[in-house]
Amino acid sequence: MRDLYQRLGLDPGAGEAEVTRAIERCEHTALKADARTVLEVDSRREEYDALHVTLSDIGRLRARLGLTHAPYWRDGPADDFSLPPDTHGSRHDELMQRLTRAALLHNRWHRLRGPWFAAGLLALGIMLGVALCRWLG
Repeated sequence: MRDLYQRLGLDPGAGEAEVTRAIERCEHTALKADARTVLEVDSRREEYDALHVTLSDIGRLRARLGLTHAPYWRDGPADDFSLPPDTHGSRHDELMQRLTRAALLHNRWHRLRGPWFAAGLLALGIMLGVALCRWLG
């Protein structure tokens, strides 16, 4: 979906007069037709504005996660709501470090658990054997 406001150089809160002037200035006939169809009809503009807010939020979320579109999607209508990756506000690196540390601790536990488990079973068997010999003997 195209970001009609961005492509027309408008603020989403622009009034009817501003929208009409921006549409008249537009030289792209398909964009002009889309803008007239959507932004000049109040009910359609309300629906578009609700979608615009949602897609803008998704674009901000993708940027915060460091996600971008592949090169063949860039500069097209699919890329209108994309923002550059937000590495400053992202906690990606911190979360990856915590995940790596947790994975290392998990792997270390699994490596050590095998020998300790076997040694524990052997010790338990010996203690039960000694207790059984004393009880029977």
